[in-house]
Amino acid sequence: MEKIIILLLAVIGGAAVAVQSQVNGGLGRKIGVLEGSFISFLVGTLILFFAVLFFGKGNLLATFEVPNWQLIGGLLGALYVVINIFAVPKIGVASTLIAVVAGQIAIGAVIDHFGLFGGTRIPIDGTKFFALLLMFVSIYLFNK
Repeated sequence: MEKIIILLLAVIGGAAVAVQSQVNGGLGRKIGVLEGSFISFLVGTLILFFAVLFFGKGNLLATFEVPNWQLIGGLLGALYVVINIFAVPKIGVASTLIAVVAGQIAIGAVIDHFGLFGGTRIPIDGTKFFALLLMFVSIYLFNK
């Protein structure tokens, strides 16, 4: 049951990304790609600030004890938002997201295969490789 709830939450997160893509794309068209990205992150930062302030139970000071590479998440998130705001007005939400998901799955498979970043090693076999190939064929067909 817990796994089903987690999967449903992931689906909701994916739906939120689709809505966010269109909202941010419109924002970027009106105020600029980098400016729209900045505003998107600023609003998110403010929301998270208040969430941490009122509901946080962790230890922000522990940030200084983690390896430096674990701090690039914000940089990667900013890169994603900038690319998303740039791409959505040009190719649409669906085409952007199918490419995003393909990139996530492909790199996720590489991360799993090598057990990168402290993850469990889950090798890519022939079936997974074929599935990845089909995924990229689907991008081509979707955009044809």
